[in-house]
Amino acid sequence: MIKLIKTEWLKMRKYTAFWWIMGLTALAYPGINYAFYMVYDNLMNQPTQASKMAKMLIGNPFTFPEVWHTVAYFSSWFVFIPAVVVIMFISNEYSFKTHRQNIIDGWSRKQFITSKLMDVMIISLLISVLYIIVSMVSGYASKSEGSGEMWDKSYFIGLFTLQTFAQLSIAFLIGFLVKKAFIALGIFIFYFLILENILVGLFKVKVNDIGRYLPFEISDRMIPVPGFLGKLESAENYQKAFDDITLHVILTLILSVIIWGICYWINSKKDLK
Repeated sequence: MIKLIKTEWLKMRKYTAFWWIMGLTALAYPGINYAFYMVYDNLMNQPTQASKMAKMLIGNPFTFPEVWHTVAYFSSWFVFIPAVVVIMFISNEYSFKTHRQNIIDGWSRKQFITSKLMDVMIISLLISVLYIIVSMVSGYASKSEGSGEMWDKSYFIGLFTLQTFAQLSIAFLIGFLVKKAFIALGIFIFYFLILENILVGLFKVKVNDIGRYLPFEISDRMIPVPGFLGKLESAENYQKAFDDITLHVILTLILSVIIWGICYWINSKKDLK
């Protein structure tokens, strides 16, 4: 296992696109959270009675402990950026025939997929470290006092990590099946940004919200809309979203196991083309 991790890290370290895209991610995550902080700050500091009432009702979502939830929610919108790296990693294995070379060098087919699983896990952990840094900086930088202990909602660290891993696993599966980087990226981005969102909205109205069982929506619902948005819309729906987190954690774990099970099974059967 250690040898696989070292081998994959050597590939990552020498892959220029990896560093560029991770750098873009490092800019996007704090950027989106800062943008929403400014929106919140502008709304709440309006000299109106409604703004004062809203501020009293929902507090400051960028202070501890609520910041763990807020940053996780907004950061999750940008999982498609590291997904580009995941798809390119697996596509390059087939484009440059390095998957064959690994087998020739003595790797088993199982070890090959395990090495890709390690890639996805490493990237997920790096993204989670970035999320933790952004949350900590936001929490400490916020001027208002938090309403609870600093670590009260730190369980969102685990939820965010699992969500990132699950969604990058879907990206890997698409790249693994399609093999062509640009086609796989097109399919992933179209489905992630457009098709599933349309289906979720449609099913919510027409088919008793069955869209909550679609691949990305399963893990998206582990991190509900933050309080300053959710409570203003509907306090009842906000609480229900929290009540459903455990269900979606279980579904996300099941889906992730199925995805990697499919990858191991297909790789054990197909020819090394």
